Amino acid sequence: MELGISSFGELAPAHQPGGDRAAAQRMQELVALGRCADEAGLDVLAIGEHHRADYVVSSPEMVLAAVASVTKRVRLTSAVTVLSSTDPVRTFQNFATLDLLSNGRAEIIAGRGSFTESFPLFGQSLNDYDELYAEKLGLLLTLNDNEVVTWQGKHRPAIAGRGVYPRPVQPKLPIWIGVGGTPASAARAGSLGLGLTIAILGGAPAQYVTFADIFRRAAQQAGHDAAALPLCINCHFHLAETAKQAADEFFPAYSLTMNRIGRERGWRPFTRQQFDYLCGPEGPLFVGTPQQITDKLVYLSNIFGNTRFLGQLMLEGMPHEAVLRSTELFGQQVSPAVKKELQLV
Repeated sequence: MELGISSFGELAPAHQPGGDRAAAQRMQELVALGRCADEAGLDVLAIGEHHRADYVVSSPEMVLAAVASVTKRVRLTSAVTVLSSTDPVRTFQNFATLDLLSNGRAEIIAGRGSFTESFPLFGQSLNDYDELYAEKLGLLLTLNDNEVVTWQGKHRPAIAGRGVYPRPVQPKLPIWIGVGGTPASAARAGSLGLGLTIAILGGAPAQYVTFADIFRRAAQQAGHDAAALPLCINCHFHLAETAKQAADEFFPAYSLTMNRIGRERGWRPFTRQQFDYLCGPEGPLFVGTPQQITDKLVYLSNIFGNTRFLGQLMLEGMPHEAVLRSTELFGQQVSPAVKKELQLV
């Protein structure tokens, strides 16, 4: 199982044009986080895309390019690229450039995104939500397969026999489908023979096994080797030397974000009692000691048969040193223990 970390780059916005030092600091912390993951021996760093004041990353490939310059081996992926509201040609070119800069470490997790701000920002209509994603994913895959492209769709000007450059170091960019709660997207990933990333942001992981089943069944029906397709699980995550320390450090940051989003969506305030329950052995929050997280990752492997796990860190409200320490513990203690338990080493 590959193990890695992901981040959305949460930020308390200063709303000071020309003087937002918090955003500049968060960018430097993301680069330092990537370096830490690489040095700790983790396999993957994933950076999310948002177009809101409370997240600093709107262009994950640019942040990942900065990380590429200070790392040697960690794979670099978006989590996710909001494909519905972007141009697949530029997305492919940007990640191919990242692949060249990183000597073959770039990946894309393409998704619909959990927010909708990017649609009006880039002139897209939410009425075309499903159609945009399907069409743009098809074009991205075509670009990945072909140097010279002829293509026609509804939501973008046609391409008539044009070369798309640069090409990546890898024969093809690894492209995954990211899903949160849409079974149809899991089926699409399987039918296309792509990797699937399941983001577990609420509810017990066992509730999401159905998505993995849909994914593998669709792959088999489409003639792909379902057992060979990669599957990633993404959960919120924090490690410390003691369970109490991990929970006390993570709860303020996690509840801050959940309550902010909850106010937008009409959720009830998130409490410490709920948090402690979700940190339990079969809960969705991977917060605790290295041994506790090792046990939960083995449990996850047993129910999903996943090939990758991404621990989603929280940055806003967390001391940067605690985030780095969590990453170090993950790479230096949890990763070797999990791989030994699963007989991978």
